[in-house]
Amino acid sequence: MSRFRKPPNDVFVSTDIEADGPVPGLYSMLSLGSAAYSLEGELLDTFSVNLETLPEAGTHPDTMAWWEQWPEAWAACRENQQPPEQGLQAYRHWLESMGGRPVFVAWPVAFDFTFVNYYLHRFTGGTPFGYTALDIKSYAMAVMQTSSFHRATKKRLPARLFEPGLRHNHIALDDALEQGALFMAILQENLSRGMPDVNPADYTEYPDWNAD
Repeated sequence: MSRFRKPPNDVFVSTDIEADGPVPGLYSMLSLGSAAYSLEGELLDTFSVNLETLPEAGTHPDTMAWWEQWPEAWAACRENQQPPEQGLQAYRHWLESMGGRPVFVAWPVAFDFTFVNYYLHRFTGGTPFGYTALDIKSYAMAVMQTSSFHRATKKRLPARLFEPGLRHNHIALDDALEQGALFMAILQENLSRGMPDVNPADYTEYPDWNAD
């Protein structure tokens, strides 16, 4: 028997949030959308919820000025609002029903993950993601083999990586599906290069250390 544990299957959870300010707590997450994918690129399931604002939080003037440019998206994220406790508990149950290890995926991950991590901890007491968060832009930088993070933009990606008909319109679930399909295409492009995964026999240390 190998002393190396077989890792659980990754479930890539492309996630987009909409908010009324730049940071959680001071401002509120208004909408959350996630699309879960298998390694092979199959869309497994989706989740979306609109949330009531935090009672103690404010709104940021720059963010609200930005929202004025997107009236349809603003209207969409204010429909059928749920209390954060209810919405986040349902989200955590959905994540845990996937049957694999959820990997948070976003572009940019630094914004969306902060809100989801804060809300899951505050309203459910923890997070199935841990600190497992993948930034699509950083992954694209490696696949594009560019030394400039700022050159790794969607406009510079090959058109074949984009799925026709998917829109980035600042409606959370639509954006999660758009960026999720893009990430899976980039992932498959990378895997097609034929670089094999590291054989467990080649690991040097910490075989049972599962650190994110």
